[in-house]
Amino acid sequence: MSAGRRQQGFTLAGALILIAVAGAGMAAYGEMASHAAQREKEQELLFVGNQFRQAIGAFYDGTPGAAKQYPRKLEDLLQDQRYPALRRHLRRIYADPMTGKREWGLVNAPQGGIMGVYSLSQAQPIKSGGFLLRDRQLEGPRERYANWQFTYTPAAAPAASPAAAASTENQKPASPKR
Repeated sequence: MSAGRRQQGFTLAGALILIAVAGAGMAAYGEMASHAAQREKEQELLFVGNQFRQAIGAFYDGTPGAAKQYPRKLEDLLQDQRYPALRRHLRRIYADPMTGKREWGLVNAPQGGIMGVYSLSQAQPIKSGGFLLRDRQLEGPRERYANWQFTYTPAAAPAASPAAAASTENQKPASPKR
């Protein structure tokens, strides 16, 4: 074999190795960019989910009268028909960042209406910890984004302690002095 042929073989082998290394580098970069995009969508999902949670809470807490109610449909958050003047709890129905669609899974309240939303995405989340206090129920590994539920639960009315209740029951009204 001549020296020229050997050099062509080494050049070809070197070019193939260079192409393989460049391909592996591009694949790693693509994976990293994909993860970064998914993390960005997760942050947007957390923001949008909390916008829905706050709007549902404002609708519920703003119910006129004593019997509180949840919205019957998401569009009720855009224009609250319970008041004579226009009242908006949400500016628009946001698209689900994970699916890109304006369709959401709905969490029904026990007494009727919608108490929350969740993504319809079946993709597995990257984030499993480090959530804000308001999202602490999302902590831990989840199989899919559909398990991330953004619900509004009203704060329970503070109950009187049993000792305070008993002392009020035992008190007799003061009789007027004559």
